[in-house]
This record gives sequence, C-alpha cells and structure tokens, in this order.
Amino acid sequence: MARVGKGKTKDMARDDAGRTTAEIEANIVRTRTQLADTLDELAMRVHPSTVAAQLRAKVLATVEQKVGRVYVAASRGVEQLRAEFVDESGAPRAERIVPAALVGAGVVLLVASARKRRRK
Repeated sequence: MARVGKGKTKDMARDDAGRTTAEIEANIVRTRTQLADTLDELAMRVHPSTVAAQLRAKVLATVEQKVGRVYVAASRGVEQLRAEFVDESGAPRAERIVPAALVGAGVVLLVASARKRRRK
C-alpha cells in the first residue's frame, strides 16, 4: 500500500469528515452510477416518441371526457324530448305528435321547393 502522510497507508487515510479513501472512492462510484441512471431517465422522458405518446394519451383522455359529457347531455335531451311526446305509461301523446309531424312535413316541403327553384 502506498504511504500517505505520517505512517498512514492510502486506504487508511481519512478526510476531514472521517472517511477513508476507499469509502470516498466507493461514494464516487455510487454517485456516478446514480447520475448515469438519472441521465438515462431524463433522456427517456424527453425522447420525442415518449413525449408524443404522453401527448397522445392526454389528448385521448380529454376527447373521451368530452365525448362522455356530450353523450350524457344528449341522453338527457332525448329523455326530455321523449317525455314531451310519450306519457308516463309509454303511450304516444297524439296532441303533441301531430303538430310536430305537420311542422316537420312543412319544413321538408319548403326545402324541396327551395331546391327546385335553384335548379331552374
């Protein structure tokens, strides 16, 4: 072993914190390994494919959430509309269906008439 200072070998030399050279070197190796692992993780996090996958997942989650809200709102609207044309027992309400059907037929006739005029 190499001599360091007053009769101490290299492995027995201690720093101000009381660590031996071997402990310091082991600490350096451990720190380098941790740093390499951290750098690998950072490289993976900022890799374009990782960023794209995260963005794709975030957009998909947002779209699914919006579609879910639209579905709930549409279902609620359909139920409200159904309640207007069907009574509690499930029987159709003629007093509401007939006027709505007449309005619908009138709109269809107006659209057909407008198309016919355009073609001429």
